[in-house]
Amino acid sequence: MSLILMMTCSYLSIYLLNFRLESADIIFQEVTKFKHLKALWLNNNPVVEKCDGCLADKILRACPGLEILNSSFTRNFGEWALGFCAEIYGKDNPGQHCGSDHKLHEVASLDISHRGIHNLANKAFSPAAIPSLSHLNLRGNSLRENSASELLEVLKQFPSLNALEVDIPGPLSESAMVILESLPNLSFLNGVSTNKILEAGKHVIDSILEPRLPEWKPGEPLTDRVINAMWQYLMTYRLANEEKIDETPAWYVMDELGSALRHSDEPNFMVAPFLYMPEGNLASAVSYSLLWPIQNVQQGDECTRDYLYGIGEDKQRSARLTAWFHTPENYFIKEYEKHSKELESRSFTPPSVMSSATKSLLEGDRGPLRVYTDIPQVEEFLKRPEFILTSEPKDADIIWTGMQVDEDAKKATGITDDQIINQFPYEACVVMKHHLAETVQKAYGSPDWLQPTYNLEVQLSQLIGDYYIRKRDGLDNLWILKPWNMARTIDTTVTDNISAIIRLVETGPKICQKYIEHPALFQGKKFDLRYIVLVRSVNPLEIFLSDVFWVRLANNPYSLAKNSFFEYETHFTVMNYRGRINHKNTPDFVREFEEEHKVKWLDVHERVRKMIRSVFEAAAFVHPEMHSPMSRAIYGVDVMLDSSFKPKLLEVTYCPDCTRACKYDMVSVFKGEEMRGSDFFNDVFGCLFLSETTHVSPL
Repeated sequence: MSLILMMTCSYLSIYLLNFRLESADIIFQEVTKFKHLKALWLNNNPVVEKCDGCLADKILRACPGLEILNSSFTRNFGEWALGFCAEIYGKDNPGQHCGSDHKLHEVASLDISHRGIHNLANKAFSPAAIPSLSHLNLRGNSLRENSASELLEVLKQFPSLNALEVDIPGPLSESAMVILESLPNLSFLNGVSTNKILEAGKHVIDSILEPRLPEWKPGEPLTDRVINAMWQYLMTYRLANEEKIDETPAWYVMDELGSALRHSDEPNFMVAPFLYMPEGNLASAVSYSLLWPIQNVQQGDECTRDYLYGIGEDKQRSARLTAWFHTPENYFIKEYEKHSKELESRSFTPPSVMSSATKSLLEGDRGPLRVYTDIPQVEEFLKRPEFILTSEPKDADIIWTGMQVDEDAKKATGITDDQIINQFPYEACVVMKHHLAETVQKAYGSPDWLQPTYNLEVQLSQLIGDYYIRKRDGLDNLWILKPWNMARTIDTTVTDNISAIIRLVETGPKICQKYIEHPALFQGKKFDLRYIVLVRSVNPLEIFLSDVFWVRLANNPYSLAKNSFFEYETHFTVMNYRGRINHKNTPDFVREFEEEHKVKWLDVHERVRKMIRSVFEAAAFVHPEMHSPMSRAIYGVDVMLDSSFKPKLLEVTYCPDCTRACKYDMVSVFKGEEMRGSDFFNDVFGCLFLSETTHVSPL
């Protein structure tokens, strides 16, 4: 055994790092000869792992004055350990056993990070012992034997302390703001000016975040590795004009120089995309990235940019930095746990179902109802004598339109409050995806039929926490991102990459919903179901389900291979606007589905009915202001089945496209009645305005 000893008076430190020591008995016998031992390093020796802590316990009992063992502070730490971390004591100056020179009095900066400290209440760590302390690093210590209030009270006593480094969330608090409120004399927290923190309202502050490097599994295809890594480098812009206001975004990668620019909260350069159109049109466009300085720079300075320029904590800056850096996982997990507990606490008991009370609008001697519509199928197929079409909105009894009828639209068209309109006030609570999730969650919390859903504009931290917990527990982490209010799956993405999820926020407001990774399949392909719900009244709730529903099939066999996430015809079912429509007549689908899966469709249908009613009961409960006696409407409700044939709510659509309902004749799956497509809107209008129930069922 070779020892490097430091001894002056009776202080002693022994360094035995990387000595390949294996005998616990010899080590114990030798080191315990030094009765005034203050520090012992046995790190990286086989004996440490072999003894699994028993040797350390034995040495501590034999050497009660030991303050540092294997780089960690012992319970007996005091002036020597603190002096060692302050670089007062070391190989050249091991210190005096008498400790009479009070060398800690001159210490201004103290780094005791990652020292395994459980209890900071120590007479050596006090303003009396270290009166000049101005910078303190406490990172990486559990401090579990002290409460947050105790720790903050200890730190308050140091009169000169103006810079603190600590884990956030951590033993002092979950929030930087709470720490600053308790320690108002601080000028810097984790290297960031407290003034900037207070201005931004940031809760998680860490100036030394580790970069998020690309991860991949052994044998993973190169294409998958590139797809995973690209989100740390991509830039984006979106082009829109009067004809294509919902154009999908363009993502691109800058050249080597642009991609090498690292992030800084105080950058010296800015970068922006620039589109040069020499002929004044997109066909001639050439794209560039412009780089320009925003601070004085000198030769040799590193060029940096702010990846989130102009985005403060009001837009979740700290959470969004997770796309590029390893931010504190514990913070986000706790945010998720708080969110989850709040959802669990919510419960709503729906009122009993009441019989229909809305009367026909044609009672008495009233003549035909005049209908104004801009829906082609209504113009073509509404042939009942009880209704006549008019080309003037102001002359109509019923307005049936695909546009939003707000106050401006009413003024422009002459529509009045005495006319019936095919939309309800506040119906956004169900037809906009983020409001739909919020409505359901406010009523029921987390029902089985709604996948975990987050509004990324305000719930990104909770989503990240959910993602981390799933990753920790080895659960599936596939998510789907959907714009709040776009149809036809525009800007919709399926991914398991947390950086991708966060970066996709840049292309517009979205929800992020847990992907149904194991859906029920039909002949190996994914499908969803479109139901038509007719709403006569919200208070009391009078809703009906059309006997007409249809299946929408993906074109490709379902796959969870990563390279399939970009295949529209594998993961999406709406082919009206992209791909080829693979139409399946509903009765044929039901018969073949029952044969394939050995289930009764009637059982599936009953679960779907209950779910759909629950959705509208939630809307009526959370938003009673949705009720209006001058409103009648139909909504498309899209449903998917999981592998256990339980329904999952996808979305609710205002004024749904009913082309298929009008185009195809079919036989009712449950009643056996023939339903002509050309009569679809005759039946809809009969239910909503004449109180009929032909080819509809009350929910």
